[in-house]
Amino acid sequence: MFASLSDRLSATFKNLRGKGRLSEADVDKTVSEIRRALLDADVAVPAVRAFTGAVRERAMSSEVSEALNPAQQVLKIVNEQLIEILGGEARELRFAKRPPTVIMLAGLQGAGKTTLAGKLGKWLREQGHTPLLVASDLQRPNAVTQLQVVGGQAGVPVWAPEPGNGVGDPVQVARSGLEHAREQYHDVVVVDTAGRLGVDAEMMQQARDIRDATQPDEILFVVDAMIGQDAVTTAEAFRDGVGFSGVVLSKLDGDARGGAALSIRTVTGQPVLFASTGEKLTDFERFHPDRMASRILDMGDLLTLIEQAEKAFDEKQAAEMGRKLSGEDDFTLQDFMDYMRQLRQLGSMKKMLGMLPGMGQLREQLENFDEREVDRVEAMINSMTPAERANPKIINGSRRSRIARGSGSTVSDINGLLDRFDQAKTMMRSMARNGGAMGGKGPMGMGGLPGGGKKSKGRMAPPPRTKKGKSGNPAKRAQQEREAAERAAAAGTSQPGSAFGLQQDADQVDPSSLQLPAGFDKMFGR
Repeated sequence: MFASLSDRLSATFKNLRGKGRLSEADVDKTVSEIRRALLDADVAVPAVRAFTGAVRERAMSSEVSEALNPAQQVLKIVNEQLIEILGGEARELRFAKRPPTVIMLAGLQGAGKTTLAGKLGKWLREQGHTPLLVASDLQRPNAVTQLQVVGGQAGVPVWAPEPGNGVGDPVQVARSGLEHAREQYHDVVVVDTAGRLGVDAEMMQQARDIRDATQPDEILFVVDAMIGQDAVTTAEAFRDGVGFSGVVLSKLDGDARGGAALSIRTVTGQPVLFASTGEKLTDFERFHPDRMASRILDMGDLLTLIEQAEKAFDEKQAAEMGRKLSGEDDFTLQDFMDYMRQLRQLGSMKKMLGMLPGMGQLREQLENFDEREVDRVEAMINSMTPAERANPKIINGSRRSRIARGSGSTVSDINGLLDRFDQAKTMMRSMARNGGAMGGKGPMGMGGLPGGGKKSKGRMAPPPRTKKGKSGNPAKRAQQEREAAERAAAAGTSQPGSAFGLQQDADQVDPSSLQLPAGFDKMFGR
């Protein structure tokens, strides 16, 4: 969502590099470019004024003039002000002292409240709570049925005594849902209310009646992050008409400019508590202003990546993978495939790569990243026998042809996969032995995430292959020549990244500057 804003800000800071001292003109130009970038991102004017005013005041102070690196100091100031405009520190949900805690969802029709109710219910269940979803949206066609389906997918019960589609009293449903929760010992009640098609007086009154009947501990205003400054206008109307204690941003994975996220806290004074980042029920996360600011400035979001990795990898899996990568146990193609499957549990590869620092340099390649390439690699490995996966060295020319036919690929593809596997294994073991970025005990079980370690060791090439002499057997010699020709063809035609859609010119981008996890670039053919 923040791609355009991120690119504009990165270009602005790039112009400051190399300056030993910033003049007032430099500061004015920088602040002006930041102002234009924010306005282009559809950030509300009051928020832009507050933000640029604070940045300019701090940039003109001794805080920058006495700094050894003024450009980095300005970047630090912008980062801190972004955190401030996004809400400062992340706020926890307020739970009632005596359960059940009541959470009421409100917002415009089409903002994604019903789906978000399921996501919130699933998140609460994973936190150890026993939530109940209440279907008080009786206006929208099939809203009750949708909540029942979403609740079933999330593993959360739904209270739906009325069929909806214009039938039933939503206030009574909310009230009876609360009584049912007390009887069944549910500690959290999530009330899904009808959406409004704007500032509708009748629907606002209905929302106030539900609020008065249930006395919610939290009223969450669900806003579509793609509607820009209109989100702020709607939020003000809800704040004055019903009131709310927090905001949930839906559709944060869209291609809008992100003005709502950067405006709503400043204008309404209420914090953003959660963000919906995709269509799946698992695409839901706490909103951390510091992490979001880091994403906007292309500094990555490693903490969120680590949290997601810890959900996908248990300690036993991580320890076993760590032993294999350190060389204590053999790392096989079967392990390679299992590891890729575990990585996919984190969600979209594109989304995961986007959380890494410096990936703004590869934005175009990331946009063109084809998730199906992982399936193609998996098909190639699945076409191998258990013995071939355990010992790839036995895969000769005839075996490669058989694997290629079985997986619907070419011999060159098989050659490329085996070469990348050897390189990945060498690099990952090198990083594991040197502690990696996280002391060799990263959540992914492969020497940790970026940020440390010896780069020179991390980029060590695999030992050169010794050239074998030609066999005296004519048939074997012909086979060796065919394999050599196939390797030469693969080396000449395949480009770095072709197997996973991340093609790039090695002379244009320094791989070490991209800070991927240890061996990740080799594994995925970059």
